[in-house]
Amino acid sequence: MKPEAHLTGLFVPLVTPFTDDLRLAPDALARLADEALSEGGARGLVALGTTAEAATLTTEEKRAVVRICSAACRAHGAPLIVGVGTNDTAAAITALRELARSGDADAALVPAPPYIRPGEAGVLAHFTALAEHGGLPLVVYDIPYRTAQPLSTGALNALGQLPEIVGVKYATGAIDAAAVELLGSPPPGFAVLGGDDAVISPLLAAGARGGILASANVRTADYAELISLWRRDAAGPARRLGAELARLSAALFAEPNPTVIKGVLHAQGRIPSPAVRLPLLAASADSVRQAAALATAGSHRDAPAQPGSSSTTNVPSPTSPRV
Repeated sequence: MKPEAHLTGLFVPLVTPFTDDLRLAPDALARLADEALSEGGARGLVALGTTAEAATLTTEEKRAVVRICSAACRAHGAPLIVGVGTNDTAAAITALRELARSGDADAALVPAPPYIRPGEAGVLAHFTALAEHGGLPLVVYDIPYRTAQPLSTGALNALGQLPEIVGVKYATGAIDAAAVELLGSPPPGFAVLGGDDAVISPLLAAGARGGILASANVRTADYAELISLWRRDAAGPARRLGAELARLSAALFAEPNPTVIKGVLHAQGRIPSPAVRLPLLAASADSVRQAAALATAGSHRDAPAQPGSSSTTNVPSPTSPRV
C-alpha cells in the first residue's frame, strides 16, 4: 500500500543557513527544523530542494543537511522528503539507493530531467526506472518553468499508477483545466501537493491535500492553518488568510528564491546571515524590508482554532502595502 497518508498538510522546504563566510550553519538549520515542526505545526520537512540551494552544496554538506533534518523529523514523528534532482537516470538511481540505505528519508522529491527535454515518453521511462530501482517512494516535482519539460494530466496519471510514486508537487504556474482535472480524480494513493506559493489557496480549494511551500519558512503556522481551514471547509476564513499569504509570497519571491526569504529570516534573528552562494546574489534591502513588514504584520499568534470555533474568522489583515 502506498504511504500517501504521510503526504497531507504542510511540508516546509527549509533554507540552508550559511555564515557570513558561506559555511554551513548546522545549529541554525536544526533550530529552523525544530521550530517548523513544533511551533509551526508543519506535517513534515523537505531537505535539499531549490530553496535549500542544493545545487551549490558539497556532497558532505548535503549529507549533513539530511542528517540534521532527519533527526528533527524523527524527534517529532514527522516525514522527511529529500530532493534528488539530476538529468542522468543512472546517477539518480545511485543517489536514491544511497538515500534509501541511510534510512534518513521517507520519500524523494524528483523533478523531470531538466534541460534535456526528453518528452513525456522519456519522462515516463525515467520515473519508471527510478521507481523500480531506487528503493524509495517518489514525489514527482512538476515544475516546467525550471525543467523545460511540461507534463500532461495523462502523464501524471500514468506516473501515479506506479506503486512507488506517491504524489506530485504541482508547480506549473497556473490553475487551469489540467489542474482541475488532476485534482478532481487523482490516481488512488497519489497525493497532489501545491507547489506555487502565491496560488496555494485556490489549489487547496480545488482539492490539493497540502503544499510544499518555500514561503512557509516564514509564518509557518499560518500556512499550516490555511491548509487546515480548507480541509475543514472553512471557506471564508481560508479565503481571507489565503489572500494575505499570497501577498506575502509575492514579496518573498520578488527576487530569486531563497534570497528574500533568507533576508527576512536573518532580520528576524533566526539565521546568522542572509548569505547565499553564487550564482545567487543577496536580496536588496528594499525587497527584504517589504517582505519582513508583511511577515511581521500577520504573524500567527494563537494556536490553530478547532472546527466551529469563532476564532477562525479573526484572520489578521496586513498593514503593509501590496507588492
